[in-house]
Order: sequence, then structure tokens, then C-alpha cells
Amino acid sequence: MTAAPQAAAPHGPLAGFTVGVTAARRADELTALLTRRGASVLHAPALRIVPLADDSELLATTRELIARAPDTVVATTAIGFRGWIEAADGWGMGDALLGTLKGVELLARGPKVKGAVRAAGLTERWSPSSESMAEVLDRLLAEGVAGRRIALQLHGEPLPGFVESLRAGGAEVVGVPVYRWMPPQDMAPLDRLLDAAVTRGLDAVTFTSAPAALSLLNRAGERGLLDALLLALRDDVLPACVGPVTALPLQSRGVPTYAPERFRLGPLVQLLCTELPSRAAVLAIAGHRVEIRGHAVVVDGEPRPVPPAGMALLRALARRPGWVVSRADLLRALPGSGTDEHAVETAMARLRTALGAPRVVQTVVKRGYRLALDPGGSEGGARGAL
Repeated sequence: MTAAPQAAAPHGPLAGFTVGVTAARRADELTALLTRRGASVLHAPALRIVPLADDSELLATTRELIARAPDTVVATTAIGFRGWIEAADGWGMGDALLGTLKGVELLARGPKVKGAVRAAGLTERWSPSSESMAEVLDRLLAEGVAGRRIALQLHGEPLPGFVESLRAGGAEVVGVPVYRWMPPQDMAPLDRLLDAAVTRGLDAVTFTSAPAALSLLNRAGERGLLDALLLALRDDVLPACVGPVTALPLQSRGVPTYAPERFRLGPLVQLLCTELPSRAAVLAIAGHRVEIRGHAVVVDGEPRPVPPAGMALLRALARRPGWVVSRADLLRALPGSGTDEHAVETAMARLRTALGAPRVVQTVVKRGYRLALDPGGSEGGARGAL
């Protein structure tokens, strides 16, 4: 895996924005959805999945369930359920496990899990329309769990109150640990993503599992960057989570999160397509509609890649649209520019060329520069855009 940004489509609602992807599973699918909508993607898996085909704990649990069948089995993920069946096959217990599962109440959390169940020749008793473990819990408790033995396929994410509620209702709960989340073997991509988030080189970070969010927070803590990361996620870098369980580690640190109504990758990307453009500053300048995005400017609907120095100047000018900003103030806005005001002139020339609309920025002799704002030309601006 690499943390190099993936090329973006030239147009689309996410053109000009850079999105971090922390997923280990289905990262290619999420990256493709984002790039097709114009985003540049920085992928750095925050975790790796370690199958437990040789794990003694899974082996012992499987033997126990075959010897004494549960009343109910809850399958939570397709990859986990398939992994369990494959591991049992490897131990020579596949037929015995399937025979056990055919005789119990089998609940599948969502359509993908349902597909894995049916691919194994089994039939689920029920699956929630919301794909929510909370709905699974409500059904079990409504049916009554006192004296029942319930096997729960674990999937590495916290299930707040789920097991505790079942046990409080009188159930015996057996966890089935099919795989574990571990830190990535190569931390360099994750470190690059972390650095990009802290320096506002990202406009959003996506999380598809709670362990991934926790892993990024832990790595930030190890590097002494936790406070800086939390500040970035609270103010400038949009934390997009696939669902409420995924968001818990961030929310516990006081980070407001965003999640789609349906806990799937498609709605997650659609959420970004709505939220990120709404954060951009939109100005009417010199007869052009100029939208200032993360690493590009959209001029009259056409994305224009702008070098980092040019973006720094444009943001400084857009903080006071129509007002003159001195060369000294613009120099301070340039990263690593030193004391030579000639750097402002060089960066300004490149900015005008990149915009393809040189009259957007006016030179005010002996004073500095300003945006040639049209009357009533500020259509809005959003937190973090400038």
C-alpha cells in the first residue's frame, strides 16, 4: 500500500479536494468512488486484518459450539463469517460447523453478511433493514434471551452495551473471534496521512471502522501530535465516518463527526460531495465565479490546480475580499518564504497564470494586492475554507 495521492478526475463535486482514506478493507472501492467524483485520495491503511485460521482461541470456540450448539448465532460481517467457515474447513470441521449452524437461529447483520450466509448453503432467520447491531439487540431482547446461548461473531469493533445487555437479560454469550485488527506493518504511509491532516493538506479523512479511528489517534499520540490532530479534525479537516459506531473513538475526544444515514460507502462518498463544497469560499471576482477549494480553485465551473504558494496567497486575499493586502502580510502567508518580497511577486504571477483569469487579482501600486471583487460579490464562505 502507498500513501501517494491517487489521481483525480478533472471534474466532479470533489474536484480540488484531498481526502484521506484509512480503510484496510475495500479501500480500492472507496478510492475509486472518490476519484470518480474528482477527489485526490491519500490512502494509508490505519490497520491490517490478521486472520485467525491458526488461532487456538477460534479453534477452541468452534469445537465448543459444535459440541454444544448455541440457540442463536449472530453473523456480523461477510469477511468474518466466510473466514470462520474457511478456518473450520482447514481444521476438518467445516461440515460439522455447517451442520451445527443449520440447526440454530441465524441472524445476519446486513445484506453482505446475508450473501455470505447463503453462499455457505445456509439460510438466515432474520436480517435488520438498518444493518444496525442496535436493531439486532432490540429483536433479541424483545424475544427474550433468558437461558439462551448466543454465539456472536466478533469483528474487531466495539459493540457498546451489546454483550452486557444480553447477559443482563440472562443469556450466555459466546464470542467467536474470527480476525483481529493490528497496526500496519509499515507505519510510513499512516505517518504521511497524519502529517497531511495536521498541516491541513487534507480536506477530509474517512473512517470505515472504529479501530481505524482509534489507530490514527494512537499513532498521533505516539508522535506527540494528538492535540494538533484533534484541533485539525474539529476545525478544518472533515472527519467522515461510515456509521455511529465507527465515530465513537473520535466523539469521545470531543471531535464532531459526520456520517450518512445509510452506513455504506456510497452514501459516505455522497456525504462528502455535499459537505466539502459547502465549506468552500465562493466569490464573484472580475466577472468570474471563483470557488476556493482545498488545493484547487474552480473558476466558472472549471477546476484550476494552483501551486501551494498560490493557494496561500489567494486564501490571504480572500480573508478580506476587495481590501488591499500588503506585500509584507502576503509574505508572511507564504510557507518558508523568508524575507524577500520578490517571492510574493513570483508566486502572484504563477497564481494568475494558474487561474487563467489574470484580472482576478489587482496590483495596487506601492501598497500590495487585492481581489477585484464584483459589487455584492461574496456568495459565502465556510469554516476552514480559508
